[in-house]
Amino acid sequence: QVQLVGAGGGSVQAGGSLRLSCSASGVTHSCYCMAWFRQVPGKERAGIAIIERDGSPRYADSVKGRFTISRDNAKNTLSLQMNSLKPEDTAMYYCAAHVWCSWRYWEYFNWGQGTQVTVSS
Repeated sequence: QVQLVGAGGGSVQAGGSLRLSCSASGVTHSCYCMAWFRQVPGKERAGIAIIERDGSPRYADSVKGRFTISRDNAKNTLSLQMNSLKPEDTAMYYCAAHVWCSWRYWEYFNWGQGTQVTVSS
C-alpha cells in the first residue's frame, strides 16, 4: 500500500520561502507521477505542480516561476521549493502519486496527509 507523508509547512511573511517534502513508502517511486495540490476551505483541491517519472516538471500558471518541484527516486522523496510566497498561496498542501500524470485531483488515490502553509501580508 502506498503511503505518502508530507512535511515542511508553516507560516511565513509575503515574499518569503518554504520547502515542502513528501516521503513515499510502499511504492516504487520511479514508477509514479508525483504531484502537489493545494486546497483552501470551500474550494476544490487544485493541482499546482506535477513531475513526470523522467523528472519533467509542469506548473500551474499561479505558481510558475516561483515554485520548483523536484523528486529523488533513489530516496523516494518529492519536494516543492516555494519562493516569493504570496498571501493567496495560503492553503493546505498535499502530495499525491498516481501511475499517470493528471491535473484532476479525483484521479489520484494516493495522498499525503496535508501540510498547512500560511502566508501573511
